Amino acid sequence: MSSRKGAAVLELAVLGLLHESPMHGYELRKRLNTLLGMFRAFSYGSLYPCLKQALGKGLIVEDRPEEPANVPLALQSRRSKIVYKLTAEGKERLEYLLTEAGPAAWEDESFGVHFAFFSHTRAEVRLRILEGRRSRLEERLDSVRAALARTRERVDSYTLELQNHGLESVEREVRWLNEVIGRERAQAATDNTQDKSKEGPR
Repeated sequence: MSSRKGAAVLELAVLGLLHESPMHGYELRKRLNTLLGMFRAFSYGSLYPCLKQALGKGLIVEDRPEEPANVPLALQSRRSKIVYKLTAEGKERLEYLLTEAGPAAWEDESFGVHFAFFSHTRAEVRLRILEGRRSRLEERLDSVRAALARTRERVDSYTLELQNHGLESVEREVRWLNEVIGRERAQAATDNTQDKSKEGPR
């Protein structure tokens, strides 16, 4: 994944987590590791440049708790913890990022992060991302199956086992996506019916 794409995924993750609650840098790192670690290697070294950039854009602010007057100066810097909070501009930026439903949102590295914040994402955007992800994986399935058919006779049993494992993983995710998409559509149909019943007869 390019560094630009990685920065975009990290920005979404940081703003999304800070939207849930303000956090110290250490707490934010732990939450990001849980969130991003499931989908790709997360580098702690990339977090602070991301926070610095977000501060520069006014998307977040630093809140430094005041130390009691009797705390020695030498201990203050060690004891004080900066809390990062989302600003109004940060919320607007997050809302914009959560409307993006193009191919970038379907990629392996970014799909999981978008999915993690689906509770803050509009229904039609969720559906576009899910369907886009499914389409991408179905294309991948076709290419993996074609490669297996070509190489089955020429590879050793371990390589074949690995290729079959990859195929099964993609098939499993497609099945899961079908289930999630089915639930999303059913919920949309229910919401639509309820909206019409509220409007009453015309």
